[in-house]
Amino acid sequence: MEGQPEIVPVLEAHRLDEARLAEYLEQHNLLDGALKVRQFQGGQSNPTYLLQSGDREYVLRKKPPGKVLPSAHQVDREYRVMKALGEHSEVPVPAMHLLCEDDDVIGTSFYVMDFVPGRVFTQPQLEALPKDQRADLYNDKIDTLAKLHSVDYQAAGLGDFGKPKGYVERQVKRWSAQYEASKTDEMPAMDNLMAWLADNIPQDDSAAIAHGDFRLGNLLVDNRTPDVVAVLDWELATIGHPLADLAYCCLPYHMPHGVNGVRGLDGLDLRARGIPDEQSLLQRYCEGAGRDGINDWPVFLAFALFRSAAILQGVYARALQGNASNRNALEVGKRAGLIAERGWQIARTYK
Repeated sequence: MEGQPEIVPVLEAHRLDEARLAEYLEQHNLLDGALKVRQFQGGQSNPTYLLQSGDREYVLRKKPPGKVLPSAHQVDREYRVMKALGEHSEVPVPAMHLLCEDDDVIGTSFYVMDFVPGRVFTQPQLEALPKDQRADLYNDKIDTLAKLHSVDYQAAGLGDFGKPKGYVERQVKRWSAQYEASKTDEMPAMDNLMAWLADNIPQDDSAAIAHGDFRLGNLLVDNRTPDVVAVLDWELATIGHPLADLAYCCLPYHMPHGVNGVRGLDGLDLRARGIPDEQSLLQRYCEGAGRDGINDWPVFLAFALFRSAAILQGVYARALQGNASNRNALEVGKRAGLIAERGWQIARTYK
């Protein structure tokens, strides 16, 4: 049900040695009795588990089984950025407990963090939330992103977490390569976008801690109020361009509503639903992040759509191999073409 995390028995493809894991956690004083392991359903990338031992509850995230794309699923980076933010900022993240890079424990690297109670809303229309709370959640979401982009990453110990210059150019090259590595069918819109983006890199070369996948589905919301209590899924985090992060956050405004597997707002009466429009969120973001304005917005949107299509193509390819972490990955992955078309549409109309 929308608003509640879906927790299921561990999927067959993601089973792990629970006895070995319990032994390891006991060595690190994290257990309080027998260990119970279940899996969160809903993510497309790193398998995520709920660990329960007595009154203690943790979350474990690990690399997926099987062959993975180069530079993907780096759980050590997730652990590092959340630990730094927890110690050096007011960005809401779970408390980190340990990072294990010894594959002999459960087969892949993993980390353990606190379980944070809260609701998850994956659909941008927020029908499971009262209408009078929807704008509050959208505003807190954008405030949280502005807060993240305002963190002094050098002071937080993340000066080497990514290269502060040339982010968009590098990302276009990276996701072009990732797309080609997972390509299964011809997609002309992606080919056009790759070429167009390479010729339209924005002059603005700002740098900040970029989440990389900042959207409603990766936010935990307080069980009683429309407040963000934790930002999750930092797999794609780096030192990057804040406007690329912002554009990705705003993608639902540019995606069609009513298409299976696509979480879009385009075509809805936002005011009637109590949802702020994109322009009001951009203005609020600029105020919170201390920006005078936003240049080349269509370029950042086209880039965000391109990258999303490349990610979904990877999801689709992993599903074909039988090791995607979500049971509906095949359906979601098929939407890569639609998203690429939207990106190419924006690119064609940019002056």
